[in-house]
Amino acid sequence: MSVIGLDLGATKLAAAIFSDEGELLLKEAHSLNGRTGVEVGMLISGTLLSLIEKLQEGEEPVTAVGCCVPGIAWSESGKVWAPNIPGWENYPLLEELKQVCEPKGITVAIDNDRACYILGEVWKGAAKGCRDAIFLAVGTGIGAGILADGKILRGTNDIAGAIGWLALDKPFQDKYTGIGCFEYNASGTGIVRVAKEMLASNPGHSSRLRDLEESALTAVDIFRAYEKGDPLAIQALDQAVQYWGMTTANLVSLFNPEKIIFGGGVFGPAVQFLAAIADEARKWAQPISMQKVKLEPSTLAGDAGLVGAGYLAYLHLKA
Repeated sequence: MSVIGLDLGATKLAAAIFSDEGELLLKEAHSLNGRTGVEVGMLISGTLLSLIEKLQEGEEPVTAVGCCVPGIAWSESGKVWAPNIPGWENYPLLEELKQVCEPKGITVAIDNDRACYILGEVWKGAAKGCRDAIFLAVGTGIGAGILADGKILRGTNDIAGAIGWLALDKPFQDKYTGIGCFEYNASGTGIVRVAKEMLASNPGHSSRLRDLEESALTAVDIFRAYEKGDPLAIQALDQAVQYWGMTTANLVSLFNPEKIIFGGGVFGPAVQFLAAIADEARKWAQPISMQKVKLEPSTLAGDAGLVGAGYLAYLHLKA
């Protein structure tokens, strides 16, 4: 049998067919091209239907579908909230996918990206064989997929793992309201934000970042400047390492995981800081738990959510 995984991001939809053993049989990607609301739903349904039809022509027709969404997937209603997709404040995604799948006898499940990231690593990545592990995703936003005693931790309203709101600074500042303290300072966009604040507060401070158009400044620019020894880029990333280390310590002390896996677009280039993150975490964490935990980069890179969606389908089929 085969399963389909769908991974919806802010700008693209990735889709893949997996064997029941997790072998990637086919992968494709589609740009959202500015689609919003129902248009995004139509893209997902159309892509799904096309893949199902391809599989029906072969010897291993699809039996289940899993879909990863960037936000909140409410388990009771099947509706989702995706803050980066206009019109998806309470979108009935599960019902739409069921309309495609159920007439063909195919089961379907949806979940948030945090859960799918750790599911992907459990199935085919760095968390394989683990019962207690955390995927720390740092990209445009920040979140954590938490595996506790072999089960995904979801919380009362399916919002567990929204660690961008971790309180890591005081006093509270109004600028943290919309995205949280941790995400404000140490996400991909947060690193850019901090660098811009440093440039503005130190007008005489020499930095190659001043030569770049401020509105176009990206985290990639800051990492490149860091590699060139730029003092302001070093300062911005040193601060990010402190936040990543403090968060690691908090997760270790709360959950006593076997592993914390670092992924998302920032890790990536920030994998070079894992040793420094561990050093910072040791200052704050429960010491015995910190001695036991392993900090590792994702082995699935940008496919963690997609592989996790495939595993979600497989688990739903077996439930």
